Amino acid sequence: PLPSLPENKILVSQHPLLTVANKTATLVCNYAYNGTGKEFRASLHKGTDSAVEVCFISWNTTKTSSNSNKEFNCQGIHDKDKVIFSLWNMSASQTDIYFCKIEAMYPPPYVYNEKSNGTVIHVKVFFVLFFKETPIQIQVPQSEIPLWIMVAVTGVLAFYSMLITAVFINYWQKSKKNMYHQSDYMNMTPRHPPYQKNKGYPSYAPTRDYTAYRS
Repeated sequence: PLPSLPENKILVSQHPLLTVANKTATLVCNYAYNGTGKEFRASLHKGTDSAVEVCFISWNTTKTSSNSNKEFNCQGIHDKDKVIFSLWNMSASQTDIYFCKIEAMYPPPYVYNEKSNGTVIHVKVFFVLFFKETPIQIQVPQSEIPLWIMVAVTGVLAFYSMLITAVFINYWQKSKKNMYHQSDYMNMTPRHPPYQKNKGYPSYAPTRDYTAYRS
């Protein structure tokens, strides 16, 4: 309920929270006005600083017009002492606080409402998992998505890091073992000079010095 106002004042009342489960939200801006204005403009703004105008509607005694920001699907409808903003195909990134602004444009004096408490629109996100060919819809709050993704990615990276480290250690140990065996079991069989290969001596027999038998 809105209290009575002095002349040429506008007061706006909004519901504090809207939870969106099907990507569609209906925000009602109730207002009270006590003045002589005949042309009005109502707009919906996003963010704590109302920096983004989502959509607006203007009307007078004969016609009504409206327009929407290209990043939103929004339409406004004027109905007596309230303006209804309908939003559809909303995404989780559009979760924010929204403010209604009502302006009396003509005739003078120009007046508009003081900033209200706003409405927080919370767009929920759903993931569909298939278990035994049966779809199961799981709700994940928007605020938990970044943490959930971070944990999953960190787990995958940690698993692959451990796997690569284990393969490397196994390869290094095998290489070290092969080098150890090669150094312990060297071929100790004596070799004869290359020029005596055709004299019929076994490869292990030492070479004789015939100069000692010469007279």
